Formats: sequence, C-alpha cells, structure tokens
Amino acid sequence: MQDHSHTLQAVIECIQQSPQSGSALILYALMNTINYEQAGCLFKLNKLRDLSVEHRNLAYALMEVMVSGGNRGETWRLAMLQMDELVRGGGQD
Repeated sequence: MQDHSHTLQAVIECIQQSPQSGSALILYALMNTINYEQAGCLFKLNKLRDLSVEHRNLAYALMEVMVSGGNRGETWRLAMLQMDELVRGGGQD
C-alpha cells in the first residue's frame, strides 16, 4: 500500500486554516464518504465546482487514496479523528 500521509496532511492543513469554510467542509464530506466505502461512496460531484483548483486537486488525490486502499489503517483513522475534531470544534483549541 502506498504512503498517502502527504495527501492526508494537506487536507488536514486546509481544514485547519478555516474549518467552517466551504472548501474545508466539502473535503471533509469527501473524506467521510470515502471512509464509509460500504455505503457506496455517494458524493455529489458537482460540489467539486465549488472548490479552487488547488482544493479540487486534493479531492482527486483523495479519490486516488481510496482506489489504492489508503482509506484503511492507522494513518487514515488518525487523519479522520483530527479532521472530525477540527470541523466539530470549529478549529478552536
């Protein structure tokens, strides 16, 4: 399995910058969709239009993470926990 820590860290950094921004919430939604693959990965692709080119590239990289099986394991789990905390806490310490 490939190391996807760079992609996951980039998404975390995007969310840290502005946890309640549209981009952060769209990427977080995509992460959650990929996290629950058994649910069919239902994600409204038209939401990609709301992202900047940089953030769209992150979304595409997340899709690659899923395709290569990187949405399992400890690295993924820890990234999801960190993102959950950022979004639910609004980025406050």
